[in-house]
Amino acid sequence: MTKQSYIFLAHGVDELEATTTITVLRRAQIPVVSVAVSDILNVKGATGQTLVADVLITDVDTSEADWLILPGGDPGAWNLYKNQEVKDILTAHFEKGGRFAAICAAPAIVLARLGVLKGKRATCYPGLGKLIEKRGGTYVRQGVVVESGLITTEAPGTTLSFAIEIIRVTKGDKVADDLAASMLIK
Repeated sequence: MTKQSYIFLAHGVDELEATTTITVLRRAQIPVVSVAVSDILNVKGATGQTLVADVLITDVDTSEADWLILPGGDPGAWNLYKNQEVKDILTAHFEKGGRFAAICAAPAIVLARLGVLKGKRATCYPGLGKLIEKRGGTYVRQGVVVESGLITTEAPGTTLSFAIEIIRVTKGDKVADDLAASMLIK
């Protein structure tokens, strides 16, 4: 049985990055819970759309989590980083060797600043790579980068490939390739 994964939604989240990841993982039968980094379930996205999360951050227990997933967005990634509960959850997951997946600005703004990318290869939105390098990681200008326990991607346009790689690492090549084929992802 696949363990639960969590995707964190802060105000200003990139809606495409969040909803695409959730949808694709759920199609692969990977249980993923959307977590509102807020005191209400409604999260206003970067383009003004309202997303409704499954649970509030104050009501979630990620101690047995598989993946912790961070979509980007402006100011979504900054709002993730500014939230102490998010930082505590991410730090605890990192200290026990947990797996992370992050999109766009989130690798540089959140994970690099918490030390998660030190000694690892990662990508992020072009122009933010210096933030990864500054914190001891190696910035790679590539659509999706897969490292042990870490998957990162550049932007909303690479989110489908990112989600497929989470599936590949979690459930294997056949499940990932079959789902990608069924969705006509080339």
